[in-house]
Amino acid sequence: MAGLYFHIPFCKQACHYCDFHFSTNQTLKQELVNQLSEELTLQKDYLQGEPIETIYLGGGTPSLLTAQELETLFTSIHKNYRVASGVEVTVEANPDDLTPKKLSELKSTGVNRLSIGIQSFDERVLKFLNRSHTATEALKCVEAAHQVGINNISIDLIYSIPDQNEESLQKNLATALTLHPKHISAYSLTVEEKTVFGRWASKGKLHAVEEDQSARQFELVMDLLTQHGYQHYEISNYCLPGFQSKHNTSYWKGKTYLGLGPSAHSYNGTTRQFNIPNNHHYIKSIQKGIVPFEREELTNENKINEYLLTSLRTEWGCSLYFLEEKFGYDLATHNKPYLNQLLSNNLIELNRGTIMLTRAGKLLADRIASDLFVSS
Repeated sequence: MAGLYFHIPFCKQACHYCDFHFSTNQTLKQELVNQLSEELTLQKDYLQGEPIETIYLGGGTPSLLTAQELETLFTSIHKNYRVASGVEVTVEANPDDLTPKKLSELKSTGVNRLSIGIQSFDERVLKFLNRSHTATEALKCVEAAHQVGINNISIDLIYSIPDQNEESLQKNLATALTLHPKHISAYSLTVEEKTVFGRWASKGKLHAVEEDQSARQFELVMDLLTQHGYQHYEISNYCLPGFQSKHNTSYWKGKTYLGLGPSAHSYNGTTRQFNIPNNHHYIKSIQKGIVPFEREELTNENKINEYLLTSLRTEWGCSLYFLEEKFGYDLATHNKPYLNQLLSNNLIELNRGTIMLTRAGKLLADRIASDLFVSS
Protein backbone atom coordinates (compact mmCIF):
# COMPACT_ATOMS: atom_id res chain seq x y z
CA MET A 1 0.00 0.00 0.00
CA ALA A 2 1.19 3.51 -0.81
CA GLY A 3 0.16 7.14 -0.56
CA LEU A 4 -0.24 10.21 -2.76
CA TYR A 5 0.58 13.71 -1.51
CA PHE A 6 -0.35 16.87 -3.44
CA HIS A 7 1.26 20.20 -2.58
CA ILE A 8 -1.20 22.99 -3.39
CA PRO A 9 1.01 26.10 -3.16
CA PHE A 10 -1.54 28.89 -2.81
CA CYS A 11 -2.77 30.91 0.17
CA LYS A 12 -4.95 33.98 0.69
CA GLN A 13 -2.28 35.55 2.86
CA ALA A 14 1.03 34.64 4.48
CA CYS A 15 0.94 33.40 8.08
CA HIS A 16 3.80 34.99 10.00
CA TYR A 17 5.27 31.61 11.06
CA CYS A 18 5.02 29.61 7.82
CA ASP A 19 8.10 28.64 5.80
CA PHE A 20 6.39 26.21 3.40
CA HIS A 21 6.41 26.95 -0.33
CA PHE A 22 3.34 28.96 -1.35
CA SER A 23 2.17 32.02 -3.27
CA THR A 24 -0.58 34.50 -2.47
CA ASN A 25 -0.99 35.13 -6.23
CA GLN A 26 -3.57 32.59 -7.42
CA THR A 27 -3.51 33.40 -11.14
CA LEU A 28 -1.66 30.15 -11.91
CA LYS A 29 -3.94 27.94 -9.80
CA GLN A 30 -6.02 26.42 -12.62
CA GLU A 31 -2.98 25.79 -14.80
CA LEU A 32 -1.07 24.27 -11.91
CA VAL A 33 -3.95 21.86 -11.22
CA ASN A 34 -3.87 20.85 -14.89
CA GLN A 35 -0.16 20.11 -14.61
CA LEU A 36 -0.65 18.18 -11.37
CA SER A 37 -2.98 15.98 -13.36
CA GLU A 38 -0.27 15.58 -16.00
CA GLU A 39 2.35 14.76 -13.36
CA LEU A 40 0.11 11.97 -12.09
CA THR A 41 0.38 10.43 -15.56
CA LEU A 42 4.12 11.05 -15.90
CA GLN A 43 4.81 9.50 -12.46
CA LYS A 44 2.36 6.59 -12.63
CA ASP A 45 5.14 3.96 -12.58
CA TYR A 46 6.87 5.42 -9.50
CA LEU A 47 4.81 3.35 -7.04
CA GLN A 48 5.09 0.20 -9.19
CA GLY A 49 1.38 -0.50 -9.19
CA GLU A 50 0.93 -0.46 -5.40
CA PRO A 51 -2.65 0.28 -4.39
CA ILE A 52 -3.24 3.79 -3.05
CA GLU A 53 -4.51 3.72 0.54
CA THR A 54 -4.12 7.43 1.37
CA ILE A 55 -4.55 10.65 -0.61
CA TYR A 56 -3.52 13.88 1.07
CA LEU A 57 -3.89 17.41 -0.25
CA GLY A 58 -1.62 19.77 1.68
CA GLY A 59 -0.07 23.13 1.15
CA GLY A 60 -0.53 25.98 1.06
CA THR A 61 -4.29 25.94 1.31
CA PRO A 62 -5.96 23.13 -0.69
CA SER A 63 -9.41 24.31 0.40
CA LEU A 64 -8.96 27.12 -2.15
CA LEU A 65 -9.47 24.60 -4.96
CA THR A 66 -12.79 24.72 -6.77
CA ALA A 67 -15.02 21.67 -7.19
CA GLN A 68 -13.92 21.46 -10.84
CA GLU A 69 -10.24 21.59 -9.90
CA LEU A 70 -10.70 18.85 -7.31
CA GLU A 71 -12.58 16.75 -9.87
CA THR A 72 -9.69 17.16 -12.34
CA LEU A 73 -7.26 15.71 -9.79
CA PHE A 74 -9.45 12.83 -8.63
CA THR A 75 -10.31 11.83 -12.20
CA SER A 76 -6.61 11.61 -13.03
CA ILE A 77 -5.89 9.63 -9.85
CA HIS A 78 -8.49 6.98 -10.67
CA LYS A 79 -7.37 6.89 -14.32
CA ASN A 80 -3.72 6.20 -13.50
CA TYR A 81 -3.67 4.38 -10.13
CA ARG A 82 -5.32 1.53 -8.29
CA VAL A 83 -7.19 3.11 -5.40
CA ALA A 84 -7.88 0.81 -2.46
CA SER A 85 -11.38 0.54 -1.06
CA GLY A 86 -11.72 2.61 2.08
CA VAL A 87 -9.01 5.03 0.93
CA GLU A 88 -8.39 7.90 3.37
CA VAL A 89 -8.77 11.20 1.49
CA THR A 90 -7.60 14.22 3.51
CA VAL A 91 -7.76 17.88 2.58
CA GLU A 92 -6.08 20.58 4.64
CA ALA A 93 -8.44 23.52 5.06
CA ASN A 94 -8.74 26.96 6.56
CA PRO A 95 -11.91 27.60 8.57
CA ASP A 96 -12.94 30.62 6.48
CA ASP A 97 -13.06 28.45 3.34
CA LEU A 98 -15.36 25.83 4.85
CA THR A 99 -18.76 27.16 3.91
CA PRO A 100 -21.64 24.67 3.69
CA LYS A 101 -21.31 24.82 -0.12
CA LYS A 102 -17.57 24.13 -0.03
CA LEU A 103 -18.04 21.27 2.43
CA SER A 104 -20.69 19.68 0.22
CA GLU A 105 -18.33 19.94 -2.76
CA LEU A 106 -15.52 18.30 -0.79
CA LYS A 107 -17.82 15.47 0.32
CA SER A 108 -19.10 14.89 -3.23
CA THR A 109 -15.54 14.48 -4.61
CA GLY A 110 -14.74 11.76 -2.08
CA VAL A 111 -13.02 13.73 0.68
CA ASN A 112 -13.63 11.88 3.95
CA ARG A 113 -11.17 13.58 6.29
CA LEU A 114 -10.42 17.24 7.01
CA SER A 115 -7.30 18.68 8.62
CA ILE A 116 -8.39 22.15 9.70
CA GLY A 117 -5.78 24.79 10.46
CA ILE A 118 -7.43 26.44 13.44
CA GLN A 119 -4.20 27.13 15.41
CA SER A 120 -6.03 29.11 18.13
CA PHE A 121 -9.48 30.17 19.31
CA ASP A 122 -8.08 33.45 20.66
CA GLU A 123 -8.72 36.41 18.34
CA ARG A 124 -5.63 38.21 19.60
CA VAL A 125 -3.43 35.22 18.82
CA LEU A 126 -5.00 34.70 15.39
CA LYS A 127 -4.16 38.29 14.46
CA PHE A 128 -0.63 37.88 15.81
CA LEU A 129 -0.16 34.77 13.64
CA ASN A 130 -1.78 36.60 10.68
CA ARG A 131 -4.41 33.94 10.18
CA SER A 132 -7.22 34.70 7.72
CA HIS A 133 -10.08 33.33 9.86
CA THR A 134 -11.82 34.30 13.09
CA ALA A 135 -12.44 32.24 16.21
CA THR A 136 -16.15 32.17 15.37
CA GLU A 137 -15.42 30.71 11.92
CA ALA A 138 -13.20 28.09 13.55
CA LEU A 139 -16.06 26.95 15.78
CA LYS A 140 -18.74 27.03 13.09
CA CYS A 141 -16.80 25.14 10.41
CA VAL A 142 -16.46 21.97 12.48
CA GLU A 143 -20.20 21.86 13.15
CA ALA A 144 -20.89 22.52 9.45
CA ALA A 145 -18.57 19.66 8.44
CA HIS A 146 -20.48 17.26 10.69
CA GLN A 147 -23.74 18.42 9.12
CA VAL A 148 -22.63 17.40 5.62
CA GLY A 149 -21.33 14.05 6.90
CA ILE A 150 -17.58 14.62 7.18
CA ASN A 151 -16.95 13.36 10.69
CA ASN A 152 -13.27 12.42 10.58
CA ILE A 153 -11.89 15.81 11.53
CA SER A 154 -8.43 16.81 12.71
CA ILE A 155 -7.67 20.28 14.02
CA ASP A 156 -4.25 21.94 14.23
CA LEU A 157 -3.28 23.98 17.29
CA ILE A 158 -0.11 25.94 18.07
CA TYR A 159 1.39 26.52 21.51
CA SER A 160 4.59 28.16 22.80
CA ILE A 161 3.36 31.44 21.39
CA PRO A 162 4.97 34.59 22.86
CA ASP A 163 2.75 36.16 25.54
CA GLN A 164 0.52 33.06 25.74
CA ASN A 165 0.62 31.63 29.26
CA GLU A 166 -0.50 28.23 30.52
CA GLU A 167 -3.92 29.56 31.54
CA SER A 168 -4.56 30.86 28.02
CA LEU A 169 -3.37 27.58 26.50
CA GLN A 170 -5.62 25.56 28.81
CA LYS A 171 -8.61 27.67 27.78
CA ASN A 172 -7.72 27.13 24.13
CA LEU A 173 -7.53 23.36 24.60
CA ALA A 174 -10.81 23.32 26.52
CA THR A 175 -12.52 25.05 23.59
CA ALA A 176 -11.01 22.53 21.17
CA LEU A 177 -12.35 19.65 23.25
CA THR A 178 -15.91 21.00 23.06
CA LEU A 179 -15.76 20.29 19.31
CA HIS A 180 -14.99 16.58 19.90
CA PRO A 181 -12.53 16.27 16.98
CA LYS A 182 -11.33 12.78 16.17
CA HIS A 183 -7.74 14.04 15.93
CA ILE A 184 -5.69 16.95 17.26
CA SER A 185 -2.25 18.01 16.05
CA ALA A 186 -0.56 20.34 18.55
CA TYR A 187 2.68 21.98 17.49
CA SER A 188 5.16 24.11 19.39
CA LEU A 189 5.74 27.34 17.49
CA THR A 190 9.08 27.32 15.71
CA VAL A 191 10.53 30.64 14.57
CA GLU A 192 12.02 29.95 11.13
CA GLU A 193 14.59 32.32 9.63
CA LYS A 194 12.83 33.06 6.32
CA THR A 195 9.48 34.07 7.82
CA VAL A 196 7.98 37.27 9.18
CA PHE A 197 8.60 36.00 12.70
CA GLY A 198 12.17 35.15 11.74
CA ARG A 199 12.77 38.68 10.49
CA TRP A 200 11.19 40.12 13.63
CA ALA A 201 13.40 37.91 15.80
CA SER A 202 16.54 39.01 13.95
CA LYS A 203 15.65 42.63 14.73
CA GLY A 204 14.85 41.91 18.37
CA LYS A 205 11.12 42.55 17.85
CA LEU A 206 10.11 38.99 18.78
CA HIS A 207 11.49 36.67 21.45
CA ALA A 208 10.79 32.95 21.27
CA VAL A 209 9.34 31.24 24.34
CA GLU A 210 12.01 29.89 26.71
CA GLU A 211 12.61 26.13 26.58
CA ASP A 212 11.35 25.47 30.10
CA GLN A 213 8.07 27.30 29.45
CA SER A 214 7.65 25.48 26.15
CA ALA A 215 8.22 22.18 27.96
CA ARG A 216 5.57 23.04 30.56
CA GLN A 217 3.09 23.83 27.80
CA PHE A 218 3.88 20.56 26.03
CA GLU A 219 3.24 18.71 29.28
CA LEU A 220 -0.05 20.57 29.69
CA VAL A 221 -1.12 19.53 26.19
CA MET A 222 -0.12 15.90 26.83
CA ASP A 223 -1.88 15.70 30.18
CA LEU A 224 -5.13 17.38 29.20
CA LEU A 225 -5.64 15.54 25.93
CA THR A 226 -4.80 12.10 27.30
CA GLN A 227 -7.10 12.74 30.27
CA HIS A 228 -9.90 13.24 27.74
CA GLY A 229 -9.28 9.93 26.02
CA TYR A 230 -6.89 10.98 23.27
CA GLN A 231 -4.11 8.58 22.36
CA HIS A 232 -0.71 10.31 22.17
CA TYR A 233 0.54 8.28 19.24
CA GLU A 234 3.20 10.70 17.94
CA ILE A 235 4.97 13.63 19.59
CA SER A 236 2.67 16.25 18.03
CA ASN A 237 -0.38 14.09 17.32
CA TYR A 238 -3.31 12.85 19.39
CA CYS A 239 -6.37 10.88 18.35
CA LEU A 240 -9.39 9.11 19.65
CA PRO A 241 -8.90 5.32 19.37
CA GLY A 242 -8.88 4.20 15.74
CA PHE A 243 -8.48 7.67 14.25
CA GLN A 244 -4.75 7.99 13.64
CA SER A 245 -3.85 9.85 10.46
CA LYS A 246 -3.22 6.91 8.13
CA HIS A 247 -1.30 9.13 5.73
CA ASN A 248 1.10 10.64 8.24
CA THR A 249 1.50 7.29 9.99
CA SER A 250 2.71 5.87 6.68
CA TYR A 251 5.55 8.42 6.73
CA TRP A 252 6.56 7.43 10.24
CA LYS A 253 6.44 3.73 9.33
CA GLY A 254 8.54 4.16 6.20
CA LYS A 255 5.91 3.33 3.57
CA THR A 256 6.33 4.53 0.00
CA TYR A 257 4.58 7.64 -1.26
CA LEU A 258 4.53 9.89 -4.29
CA GLY A 259 4.58 13.66 -3.84
CA LEU A 260 3.16 15.82 -6.62
CA GLY A 261 3.44 19.56 -7.20
CA PRO A 262 6.07 22.23 -6.54
CA SER A 263 8.31 21.38 -3.53
CA ALA A 264 6.64 17.98 -2.96
CA HIS A 265 8.82 15.08 -1.79
CA SER A 266 8.59 11.40 -2.77
CA TYR A 267 10.03 8.25 -1.19
CA ASN A 268 10.31 4.70 -2.56
CA GLY A 269 12.41 3.01 0.12
CA THR A 270 15.78 3.58 -1.53
CA THR A 271 15.66 7.17 -2.78
CA ARG A 272 14.00 10.49 -2.07
CA GLN A 273 13.15 13.01 -4.73
CA PHE A 274 12.26 16.67 -4.34
CA ASN A 275 10.25 18.66 -6.88
CA ILE A 276 11.45 22.18 -7.64
CA PRO A 277 9.87 24.78 -5.28
CA ASN A 278 8.86 27.20 -8.04
CA ASN A 279 5.33 27.31 -9.48
CA HIS A 280 6.22 28.84 -12.84
CA HIS A 281 9.19 26.54 -13.51
CA TYR A 282 7.19 23.51 -12.37
CA ILE A 283 4.36 24.27 -14.80
CA LYS A 284 6.70 24.91 -17.76
CA SER A 285 8.64 21.71 -17.10
CA ILE A 286 5.56 19.48 -16.80
CA GLN A 287 4.19 21.01 -20.01
CA LYS A 288 7.34 19.67 -21.71
CA GLY A 289 6.76 16.22 -20.19
CA ILE A 290 9.59 16.53 -17.66
CA VAL A 291 9.13 16.22 -13.88
CA PRO A 292 11.54 18.81 -12.39
CA PHE A 293 13.07 17.03 -9.39
CA GLU A 294 16.35 16.27 -7.68
CA ARG A 295 17.01 12.77 -6.34
CA GLU A 296 18.92 11.66 -3.26
CA GLU A 297 20.22 8.10 -3.00
CA LEU A 298 19.80 6.99 0.60
CA THR A 299 22.76 5.28 2.26
CA ASN A 300 22.28 2.61 4.90
CA GLU A 301 23.26 5.23 7.49
CA ASN A 302 20.58 7.61 6.13
CA LYS A 303 17.95 4.90 6.48
CA ILE A 304 18.99 4.02 10.03
CA ASN A 305 18.91 7.65 11.12
CA GLU A 306 15.53 8.30 9.51
CA TYR A 307 14.11 5.27 11.27
CA LEU A 308 15.53 6.40 14.60
CA LEU A 309 14.14 9.92 14.20
CA THR A 310 10.63 8.88 13.17
CA SER A 311 10.13 5.73 15.24
CA LEU A 312 11.18 7.28 18.55
CA ARG A 313 8.52 9.97 18.08
CA THR A 314 5.73 7.38 17.95
CA GLU A 315 3.93 5.14 20.41
CA TRP A 316 5.26 2.11 18.51
CA GLY A 317 8.83 2.96 19.38
CA CYS A 318 12.15 1.89 17.87
CA SER A 319 12.57 -1.84 17.33
CA LEU A 320 16.08 -3.14 17.90
CA TYR A 321 15.14 -6.28 15.97
CA PHE A 322 13.97 -4.26 12.96
CA LEU A 323 17.21 -2.26 12.92
CA GLU A 324 19.28 -5.41 12.91
CA GLU A 325 17.16 -7.35 10.43
CA LYS A 326 16.55 -4.49 7.98
CA PHE A 327 19.82 -2.57 8.21
CA GLY A 328 22.26 -4.94 9.91
CA TYR A 329 22.74 -2.51 12.78
CA ASP A 330 23.01 -3.52 16.44
CA LEU A 331 21.95 -0.35 18.24
CA ALA A 332 22.18 -1.86 21.71
CA THR A 333 25.82 -2.83 21.25
CA HIS A 334 26.92 0.41 19.62
CA ASN A 335 25.18 2.65 22.17
CA LYS A 336 25.11 0.59 25.36
CA PRO A 337 26.49 3.28 27.75
CA TYR A 338 24.15 5.97 26.39
CA LEU A 339 21.10 3.68 26.46
CA ASN A 340 21.91 2.73 30.06
CA GLN A 341 22.13 6.45 30.90
CA LEU A 342 18.72 7.08 29.29
CA LEU A 343 17.24 4.15 31.21
CA SER A 344 18.67 5.30 34.53
CA ASN A 345 17.33 8.83 33.95
CA ASN A 346 13.88 7.42 33.13
CA LEU A 347 13.93 8.90 29.63
CA ILE A 348 13.30 5.61 27.82
CA GLU A 349 11.79 2.20 28.47
CA LEU A 350 13.00 -1.00 26.85
CA ASN A 351 10.19 -3.51 26.32
CA ARG A 352 10.69 -6.72 24.34
CA GLY A 353 13.42 -5.25 22.19
CA THR A 354 11.64 -1.94 21.57
CA ILE A 355 12.85 1.44 22.82
CA MET A 356 10.04 3.78 23.81
CA LEU A 357 10.28 7.31 25.15
CA THR A 358 8.84 7.97 28.57
CA ARG A 359 6.81 11.08 29.32
CA ALA A 360 10.04 12.84 30.31
CA GLY A 361 11.83 11.48 27.24
CA LYS A 362 9.23 12.97 24.92
CA LEU A 363 10.43 16.41 25.98
CA LEU A 364 13.83 15.53 24.51
CA ALA A 365 12.75 13.37 21.56
CA ASP A 366 14.79 14.99 18.79
CA ARG A 367 17.89 15.32 20.96
CA ILE A 368 17.78 11.65 21.97
CA ALA A 369 17.34 10.55 18.37
CA SER A 370 20.21 12.71 17.13
CA ASP A 371 22.47 11.41 19.89
CA LEU A 372 21.79 7.90 18.58
CA PHE A 373 22.44 8.78 14.93
CA VAL A 374 25.02 6.81 12.97
CA SER A 375 27.84 8.88 11.51
CA SER A 376 28.74 8.10 7.91
